[in-house]
Amino acid sequence: MELAEDWLVESLRLYQDFHAFDLSGATRVLEWIGEKGVFVAGYESSKKNEILHLILPLRLSVKENQGLFPERDFKVRHGGFSDRSVFDLKHVPDTRLLVTTGLPGCYLQVWQIGEDNDVIEAVSTIDVQDREKSLWPRVSVFSTAAPGILHGTRLSGLKTVDIESQKITYSSGTSDSESLSSLQVLDSDTFAFCGTSGRLGLVDTRQKWAPLEAFSPSPDSSGQRWCADVRNRGQGPGPCVASLGSDGQLCLLDPRNLCHPVSSAQCPVSKSSPDPELLRVSWAPGLDNCLAISGFDGTVQIYDVTSWDGKKSQVESLFTHKGHILLDGNEIDATPLVTTHTWHPCKPRTLLSAASDASLHVWDWVDLQASC
Repeated sequence: MELAEDWLVESLRLYQDFHAFDLSGATRVLEWIGEKGVFVAGYESSKKNEILHLILPLRLSVKENQGLFPERDFKVRHGGFSDRSVFDLKHVPDTRLLVTTGLPGCYLQVWQIGEDNDVIEAVSTIDVQDREKSLWPRVSVFSTAAPGILHGTRLSGLKTVDIESQKITYSSGTSDSESLSSLQVLDSDTFAFCGTSGRLGLVDTRQKWAPLEAFSPSPDSSGQRWCADVRNRGQGPGPCVASLGSDGQLCLLDPRNLCHPVSSAQCPVSKSSPDPELLRVSWAPGLDNCLAISGFDGTVQIYDVTSWDGKKSQVESLFTHKGHILLDGNEIDATPLVTTHTWHPCKPRTLLSAASDASLHVWDWVDLQASC
């Protein structure tokens, strides 16, 4: 209790703003729609899971602190139910469509957000090539005039499907069986992939399968699971690919030479990730050279990578969000695990994070070092 009380007092100095909410079930999905809306979805395997479109509290939607507001909670704008676990959800830009993926992984589900009602309803499915019991398809969206859904469980099954006609518009055509941990569309013609073994690749869909890639982040990384994130172009100089291992190793890479990391560091995590599927690294869209990691414990850690120039050196976080551990008096030995996090698209230091105890936090952290 003393730790929780100390943290509550310290939080007045650490946070510009902080809101804590309880969902009906834990989520691995935090997908923005605009600046005020976010989607969440349950992932339990033994029951129907809610898919909710939530509107942020009014206080978080204004540009300046204007005192007290009557609505201090999230408001449900739309909702629906999925018969499957929802491990990921993508909103198709400029449409009312959503795409979800999860287990069983034999298809993707396409949903439509009600225009004249508050219902999110299933409208179609997209078949997938790789039907494996324990694996589920990764997914990303090409937001072109005719939106395409990029999906795959392994490199060999990578495809892009037109969401309306469901015609295949791109296929990897490789026999490579590397399983995927993430897919990320970069522009109308290119995407990045990260394999569970740490392989990184950049693919141009206008050409035959010939990705620019690195086959392994380091010789001693075997047995680890990896995830990655690519920073938006034009968001400052320096390396723009961040690759995170399940033991806390973080590598920064230049996309022009993925075989040799620009720098690498060991993040001070208490232990290897207990569930590598929940590993997440994300670049801050509104801050130069800042990123966040989660999936190791009940915290979200933020780093300023500006000064990283060594190899495998121990680094200190710029800020660590401990609210999921301490806010509800959780015992350290029974701490919830952060399941996902995301940066606000416009507010530079505002993040959302969710944990395995169904807690959802919105927090605006104070940079006490004022270094990024």
